[in-house]
Amino acid sequence: MTKYFYLILAFAMLALSSCSSIYMPSVPNTPMLTTQGEIAAGAHISLKGNANFNSAYAISNHFAVLANGAYLNNEATKKDIKHKMIEFGAGYFDTFGPDNNRILEIYAGVGSGKSHRLFREFDEQKILLSTDLYDSKYDKQFIQVNYSSKKKDKLRLFGVNFALNYGTALRMSFVKTNDFFRNGVKQPNEDNVFLEPVFFTRMILSDEVQLQYTSGSNFGLKNRKFLNAGNSVFSVGAVVNLGRAKKK
Repeated sequence: MTKYFYLILAFAMLALSSCSSIYMPSVPNTPMLTTQGEIAAGAHISLKGNANFNSAYAISNHFAVLANGAYLNNEATKKDIKHKMIEFGAGYFDTFGPDNNRILEIYAGVGSGKSHRLFREFDEQKILLSTDLYDSKYDKQFIQVNYSSKKKDKLRLFGVNFALNYGTALRMSFVKTNDFFRNGVKQPNEDNVFLEPVFFTRMILSDEVQLQYTSGSNFGLKNRKFLNAGNSVFSVGAVVNLGRAKKK
């Protein structure tokens, strides 16, 4: 368990690190759908207070629609960060493997976000010297591939055995700012392409409810001053799956 503790701690330090990037990646939607009519809903929160909400609905045995959102309002002495984002998407899912316990999901979609960041500089007497204000909206398109397994491992915690599932999501996001202002002065818009590999672990509490730990990174393929890869993904949350067909 020691190595897992240090791994979690490392991701926590990444999540707490300061950055000025306009873009903040969200927790990718990983619904692990298997049958028509299934509904998946999740809520996740990071150490920074970035709340993510994911939902998915299987409209057939292989096609689904998604809706995602994120909200952050973090005010501190030296820095205020406010962020809102919404996404919609659709895609394909399928199960495979000897027991159909592995899931492949491919989704694509569009979204938009709004970022407000205020930075303050103080002298040694804590007198305010200057402020730097960023206000921007951005549009995005994304494509992602999820691979997950319902093959269960065991974790013994407080004398109770819990089953664990694992998965990964590789997302590529195409982001472009619009209406970007710095200290009230309109700035040239920027664009970037982000690679966002994410890994998640789910602890099964019941057939419908699972706790999820998510960790991941964010890599920008273009060198940009403000729209850069300054944030990583680290969150804990819960996922609910309803309407799943029972195994025969």
